[in-house]
Amino acid sequence: MKRVFKSALVTGASGGIGRATAVELARRGAESLFLGGRDAARLESAAAACREAGCPDVRTARVDTLDAKAVDDWISGADRAAPLDLVFANAGVAALDETEENARRVFAVNVEGTLNTVFPALRIFRARRPSGGHVAITSSIAGYAPLAACPAYAASKAALKAWGLSLRGRLAPEGVCVSVVCPGFVRSGITDRNTCPMPFFMEADAAARKICDGLSRGKGLVSFPWPMRLASWLLSILPWRIACRISGSLPEKRKSARQPPPQTTGGRI
Repeated sequence: MKRVFKSALVTGASGGIGRATAVELARRGAESLFLGGRDAARLESAAAACREAGCPDVRTARVDTLDAKAVDDWISGADRAAPLDLVFANAGVAALDETEENARRVFAVNVEGTLNTVFPALRIFRARRPSGGHVAITSSIAGYAPLAACPAYAASKAALKAWGLSLRGRLAPEGVCVSVVCPGFVRSGITDRNTCPMPFFMEADAAARKICDGLSRGKGLVSFPWPMRLASWLLSILPWRIACRISGSLPEKRKSARQPPPQTTGGRI
Protein backbone atom coordinates (compact mmCIF):
# COMPACT_ATOMS: atom_id res chain seq x y z
CA MET A 1 0.00 0.00 0.00
CA LYS A 2 1.33 3.45 -0.92
CA ARG A 3 1.75 5.89 1.92
CA VAL A 4 0.67 9.52 1.68
CA PHE A 5 2.88 11.83 3.71
CA LYS A 6 0.67 14.49 5.31
CA SER A 7 3.41 16.49 7.05
CA ALA A 8 6.97 16.55 5.70
CA LEU A 9 10.17 18.49 6.31
CA VAL A 10 12.80 18.86 3.56
CA THR A 11 16.31 20.30 3.80
CA GLY A 12 18.05 21.66 0.71
CA ALA A 13 14.57 22.63 -0.49
CA SER A 14 15.46 25.82 -2.36
CA GLY A 15 16.29 24.02 -5.62
CA GLY A 16 17.11 20.80 -7.42
CA ILE A 17 15.88 17.54 -5.90
CA GLY A 18 14.74 19.19 -2.67
CA ARG A 19 12.41 21.68 -4.32
CA ALA A 20 11.10 19.18 -6.86
CA THR A 21 10.40 16.55 -4.18
CA ALA A 22 8.58 19.08 -2.00
CA VAL A 23 6.36 20.04 -4.94
CA GLU A 24 5.71 16.38 -5.74
CA LEU A 25 4.77 15.71 -2.10
CA ALA A 26 2.30 18.60 -2.35
CA ARG A 27 0.79 17.09 -5.49
CA ARG A 28 0.40 13.77 -3.66
CA GLY A 29 -1.58 15.14 -0.75
CA ALA A 30 0.80 16.74 1.74
CA GLU A 31 -1.09 19.11 4.01
CA SER A 32 1.92 20.70 5.74
CA LEU A 33 5.41 21.21 4.32
CA PHE A 34 8.44 22.67 6.09
CA LEU A 35 11.18 23.76 3.69
CA GLY A 36 14.72 24.57 4.81
CA GLY A 37 17.63 26.11 2.94
CA ARG A 38 20.06 29.05 2.91
CA ASP A 39 18.53 31.22 0.17
CA ALA A 40 15.39 32.93 1.44
CA ALA A 41 14.19 34.13 -1.97
CA ARG A 42 14.55 30.70 -3.59
CA LEU A 43 12.84 29.08 -0.61
CA GLU A 44 9.85 31.39 -0.99
CA SER A 45 9.70 30.52 -4.69
CA ALA A 46 9.69 26.81 -3.79
CA ALA A 47 6.98 27.42 -1.19
CA ALA A 48 4.81 29.20 -3.76
CA ALA A 49 5.21 26.24 -6.13
CA CYS A 50 4.14 23.85 -3.34
CA ARG A 51 1.05 25.92 -2.57
CA GLU A 52 0.17 25.99 -6.26
CA ALA A 53 0.56 22.18 -6.30
CA GLY A 54 -2.08 21.86 -3.59
CA CYS A 55 -0.43 22.07 -0.16
CA PRO A 56 -2.32 24.61 2.01
CA ASP A 57 0.34 25.00 4.73
CA VAL A 58 3.92 25.66 3.58
CA ARG A 59 6.50 27.22 5.89
CA THR A 60 10.10 28.13 5.15
CA ALA A 61 13.17 28.46 7.35
CA ARG A 62 16.55 29.89 6.43
CA VAL A 63 18.72 27.31 8.15
CA ASP A 64 22.25 25.96 7.79
CA THR A 65 22.40 22.24 8.53
CA LEU A 66 25.83 22.71 10.15
CA ASP A 67 24.12 24.61 12.97
CA ALA A 68 22.97 21.62 15.01
CA LYS A 69 20.93 23.60 17.55
CA ALA A 70 19.15 25.66 14.91
CA VAL A 71 18.23 22.51 12.96
CA ASP A 72 17.06 20.72 16.12
CA ASP A 73 14.91 23.72 17.13
CA TRP A 74 13.45 23.96 13.62
CA ILE A 75 12.54 20.27 13.40
CA SER A 76 11.07 20.23 16.91
CA GLY A 77 9.02 23.34 16.17
CA ALA A 78 7.77 21.91 12.89
CA ASP A 79 6.66 18.73 14.63
CA ARG A 80 4.76 20.71 17.24
CA ALA A 81 3.01 22.69 14.52
CA ALA A 82 2.05 19.65 12.41
CA PRO A 83 3.32 16.23 13.59
CA LEU A 84 5.86 15.10 11.02
CA ASP A 85 5.63 11.77 9.25
CA LEU A 86 8.58 12.39 6.87
CA VAL A 87 11.94 14.11 7.34
CA PHE A 88 14.00 14.26 4.14
CA ALA A 89 17.69 15.00 4.87
CA ASN A 90 18.61 16.21 1.43
CA ALA A 91 20.96 19.21 1.74
CA GLY A 92 24.44 18.65 0.33
CA VAL A 93 27.35 20.12 -1.60
CA ALA A 94 29.89 19.03 -4.18
CA ALA A 95 33.27 20.50 -5.11
CA LEU A 96 34.83 20.85 -8.54
CA ASP A 97 38.35 21.21 -7.14
CA GLU A 98 39.58 18.55 -4.70
CA THR A 99 41.40 20.98 -2.39
CA GLU A 100 41.74 20.36 1.33
CA GLU A 101 39.32 23.19 2.09
CA ASN A 102 36.71 21.88 -0.34
CA ALA A 103 37.09 18.29 0.85
CA ARG A 104 36.55 19.31 4.47
CA ARG A 105 33.52 21.37 3.48
CA VAL A 106 32.00 18.48 1.50
CA PHE A 107 32.40 16.05 4.40
CA ALA A 108 31.06 18.57 6.91
CA VAL A 109 27.91 19.49 5.00
CA ASN A 110 27.12 16.07 3.53
CA VAL A 111 27.83 13.98 6.63
CA GLU A 112 27.63 16.23 9.68
CA GLY A 113 24.75 18.24 8.24
CA THR A 114 22.81 15.03 7.63
CA LEU A 115 23.51 13.80 11.17
CA ASN A 116 22.24 17.13 12.50
CA THR A 117 18.99 16.57 10.59
CA VAL A 118 18.44 12.88 11.19
CA PHE A 119 19.03 12.63 14.94
CA PRO A 120 16.35 15.18 15.96
CA ALA A 121 13.92 13.35 13.64
CA LEU A 122 14.78 10.00 15.20
CA ARG A 123 14.17 11.31 18.72
CA ILE A 124 10.70 12.37 17.66
CA PHE A 125 9.85 9.23 15.72
CA ARG A 126 11.23 6.74 18.23
CA ALA A 127 9.13 8.33 20.97
CA ARG A 128 6.00 7.63 18.92
CA ARG A 129 6.42 3.90 18.61
CA PRO A 130 4.82 1.89 17.21
CA SER A 131 3.57 4.47 14.66
CA GLY A 132 7.04 6.01 14.22
CA GLY A 133 7.80 7.99 11.08
CA HIS A 134 9.93 8.00 7.95
CA VAL A 135 13.47 9.36 7.47
CA ALA A 136 14.92 9.74 3.96
CA ILE A 137 18.61 10.43 3.36
CA THR A 138 19.98 11.61 0.03
CA SER A 139 23.16 9.79 -0.93
CA SER A 140 24.18 9.32 -4.58
CA ILE A 141 25.07 6.69 -7.13
CA ALA A 142 28.55 8.21 -6.74
CA GLY A 143 28.60 6.54 -3.32
CA TYR A 144 28.60 3.01 -4.76
CA ALA A 145 32.31 2.90 -5.59
CA PRO A 146 35.47 5.03 -5.26
CA LEU A 147 35.64 7.76 -7.91
CA ALA A 148 38.91 9.51 -8.67
CA ALA A 149 36.98 12.38 -10.25
CA CYS A 150 35.34 13.37 -6.94
CA PRO A 151 36.96 11.60 -3.94
CA ALA A 152 35.42 13.61 -1.09
CA TYR A 153 31.96 13.67 -2.63
CA ALA A 154 31.95 9.94 -3.41
CA ALA A 155 33.27 9.06 0.05
CA SER A 156 30.77 11.28 1.88
CA LYS A 157 27.89 9.77 -0.09
CA ALA A 158 29.19 6.25 0.51
CA ALA A 159 29.14 6.99 4.24
CA LEU A 160 25.53 8.16 4.07
CA LYS A 161 24.48 5.12 2.05
CA ALA A 162 26.06 2.68 4.49
CA TRP A 163 24.80 4.53 7.56
CA GLY A 164 21.25 4.94 6.30
CA LEU A 165 20.82 1.32 5.23
CA SER A 166 22.32 0.15 8.53
CA LEU A 167 19.91 2.38 10.46
CA ARG A 168 17.00 0.92 8.50
CA GLY A 169 17.54 -2.54 9.94
CA ARG A 170 18.26 -1.25 13.42
CA LEU A 171 15.21 1.00 13.67
CA ALA A 172 12.59 -1.12 11.90
CA PRO A 173 11.53 -2.87 15.16
CA GLU A 174 10.82 0.58 16.62
CA GLY A 175 8.44 1.54 13.81
CA VAL A 176 10.86 3.98 12.14
CA CYS A 177 11.34 3.56 8.38
CA VAL A 178 14.64 4.72 6.86
CA SER A 179 15.20 5.11 3.11
CA VAL A 180 18.37 6.04 1.24
CA VAL A 181 18.00 7.91 -2.05
CA CYS A 182 20.80 7.44 -4.61
CA PRO A 183 20.19 9.52 -7.74
CA GLY A 184 22.43 9.86 -10.75
CA PHE A 185 22.83 13.17 -12.59
CA VAL A 186 19.82 15.39 -11.84
CA ARG A 187 19.40 19.03 -12.82
CA SER A 188 20.43 21.23 -9.89
CA GLY A 189 22.82 23.97 -8.84
CA ILE A 190 25.51 21.29 -8.63
CA THR A 191 25.06 19.77 -12.08
CA ASP A 192 24.67 23.23 -13.63
CA ARG A 193 28.38 23.75 -12.81
CA ASN A 194 29.57 20.37 -14.09
CA THR A 195 31.76 20.33 -17.17
CA CYS A 196 32.12 16.53 -17.35
CA PRO A 197 29.81 14.24 -19.36
CA MET A 198 26.57 13.42 -17.49
CA PRO A 199 25.06 10.21 -18.90
CA PHE A 200 21.34 9.54 -18.35
CA PHE A 201 20.83 13.14 -17.20
CA MET A 202 17.42 13.64 -15.60
CA GLU A 203 15.23 16.65 -14.90
CA ALA A 204 14.47 17.28 -11.22
CA ASP A 205 10.71 16.72 -11.49
CA ALA A 206 11.24 13.28 -13.05
CA ALA A 207 13.66 12.38 -10.26
CA ALA A 208 11.18 13.61 -7.64
CA ARG A 209 8.49 11.28 -8.99
CA LYS A 210 10.86 8.31 -8.65
CA ILE A 211 11.83 9.38 -5.14
CA CYS A 212 8.25 9.81 -3.97
CA ASP A 213 7.22 6.52 -5.55
CA GLY A 214 9.97 4.74 -3.63
CA LEU A 215 9.32 6.50 -0.32
CA SER A 216 5.57 5.90 -0.52
CA ARG A 217 6.27 2.18 -0.84
CA GLY A 218 8.74 2.24 2.04
CA LYS A 219 11.70 1.13 -0.09
CA GLY A 220 15.04 0.98 1.65
CA LEU A 221 17.10 1.98 -1.38
CA VAL A 222 15.72 4.32 -4.05
CA SER A 223 18.44 4.30 -6.71
CA PHE A 224 18.15 5.48 -10.32
CA PRO A 225 18.59 5.48 -13.26
CA TRP A 226 19.13 1.74 -13.43
CA PRO A 227 21.93 1.76 -16.07
CA MET A 228 24.08 3.99 -13.86
CA ARG A 229 23.21 1.97 -10.79
CA LEU A 230 24.27 -1.22 -12.57
CA ALA A 231 27.51 0.33 -13.85
CA SER A 232 28.40 1.67 -10.39
CA TRP A 233 27.63 -1.65 -8.74
CA LEU A 234 29.81 -3.49 -11.25
CA LEU A 235 32.64 -1.02 -10.60
CA SER A 236 32.32 -1.70 -6.87
CA ILE A 237 32.77 -5.48 -7.25
CA LEU A 238 35.63 -5.47 -9.74
CA PRO A 239 39.14 -6.32 -8.52
CA TRP A 240 40.64 -3.21 -7.01
CA ARG A 241 43.35 -2.69 -9.62
CA ILE A 242 40.86 -2.83 -12.46
CA ALA A 243 38.34 -0.60 -10.69
CA CYS A 244 41.07 1.92 -9.88
CA ARG A 245 42.19 2.03 -13.51
CA ILE A 246 38.63 2.58 -14.74
CA SER A 247 37.90 5.20 -12.07
CA GLY A 248 41.09 7.08 -12.92
CA SER A 249 40.18 7.18 -16.60
CA LEU A 250 36.87 8.95 -16.02
CA PRO A 251 36.80 12.69 -16.89
CA GLU A 252 37.24 15.13 -14.03
CA LYS A 253 34.95 17.99 -13.18
CA ARG A 254 36.77 21.18 -14.09
CA LYS A 255 36.19 24.64 -12.78
CA SER A 256 35.73 27.61 -15.11
CA ALA A 257 36.35 31.23 -14.20
CA ARG A 258 32.62 31.97 -14.27
CA GLN A 259 31.59 29.20 -11.92
CA PRO A 260 30.53 30.17 -8.37
CA PRO A 261 31.80 28.45 -5.22
CA PRO A 262 29.97 25.33 -3.98
CA GLN A 263 26.48 25.99 -2.67
CA THR A 264 24.25 23.97 -0.39
CA THR A 265 21.57 22.56 -2.62
CA GLY A 266 19.19 19.72 -3.16
CA GLY A 267 21.03 18.48 -6.23
CA ARG A 268 23.36 15.54 -6.45
CA ILE A 269 26.62 14.53 -8.19
